[in-house]
Amino acid sequence: MGSIITGLGSFIPSEVKANDAFHEHEFYDNKGVRVPGSGDLIARKFKKITGIEERRYLANDMNCSDGGFIAAQRAIEDAGIDPEKLDHIICAHNFGDVSYGSVQADVMPSLASRIKQRLGIKNPRSVAYDVLFGCPGWVQGVIQADCFIKAGIAENVLVIGCEALSRVLDPHDRDSMIFSDGAGACILTKSEGGNGIQSFSAVTHAYEEAGYLYCGKSYKPDQGDTKYIKMFGRKIYEYALSNVPVAMKEALDKSGRSLAELKKVFIHQANEKMDEAIIERFYELYGQEELPEGIMPMSIHKLGNSSVATVPTLLDLVYRGEMENHNIKKGDLIMLASVGAGMHINAIVYEV
Repeated sequence: MGSIITGLGSFIPSEVKANDAFHEHEFYDNKGVRVPGSGDLIARKFKKITGIEERRYLANDMNCSDGGFIAAQRAIEDAGIDPEKLDHIICAHNFGDVSYGSVQADVMPSLASRIKQRLGIKNPRSVAYDVLFGCPGWVQGVIQADCFIKAGIAENVLVIGCEALSRVLDPHDRDSMIFSDGAGACILTKSEGGNGIQSFSAVTHAYEEAGYLYCGKSYKPDQGDTKYIKMFGRKIYEYALSNVPVAMKEALDKSGRSLAELKKVFIHQANEKMDEAIIERFYELYGQEELPEGIMPMSIHKLGNSSVATVPTLLDLVYRGEMENHNIKKGDLIMLASVGAGMHINAIVYEV
């Protein structure tokens, strides 16, 4: 017995924020010192490092859970399942609902409960709860769903990843240009076949690494006590390159499948150069220096880093044939992998 994805859905906000939207910003470093150079110059350097040209933000009248609801609804429709038959609804996010213009996160009731209500589900045994696991939250939700199904306590699980990072950004921090909004969801269903989830790995490094991503005050002095998402970019980069390939290899080795069988790797869209370095090191662990053509789809150039939403959104786009030169067919072996605040890493090996 195993679990397969029977439905996928995503929500990509319509509001586009190109890099030139940051040209008038004044940027400061973590010591409160003005970063030299114009906003235009800083944005151009940012694109060279991250690959990001533009990102998506929620409309002012929407919230994080609204995007999650839309993605969930689309996944349910894609699966053709009666939502009353969902045993669990798992929603991954990091900041809950933060209304436009507000500085307060709203996480009660849980976003999963809000989405369940919006879906009109009356079944009380459809248990809804949230997962706070940094950027790997949606992947971790899929891992939990798979464990529920294999344990015989669930047959259908809805896993949602939704984020509205535009509401928690310090406009004076260069890292604010990385983040974006979006949502993705899947239905995981019990299966007696041999496809579906083959294996997974997950780790948490917190002894020294817990504070690599955190909430802190604006870098610009005298901006009050409001806290925004902050990160130590260099530390995260070095951490990811050292640890993500190892976790990916562990997942593949546990599956008993070979590297040659792997058709696609869906990595959390955090930073183009970082993701490229991760996949290169992953293949090097198997003594292979050249990467297969088209092994790693990327959406970060146009969608930015929407945290928990990047992997399910990217997966949905490829499944639907909406990414040029990328497709998936039945029998293909793929991998999902992510890294983020915690610091957490996880990976799943999946046969389509």
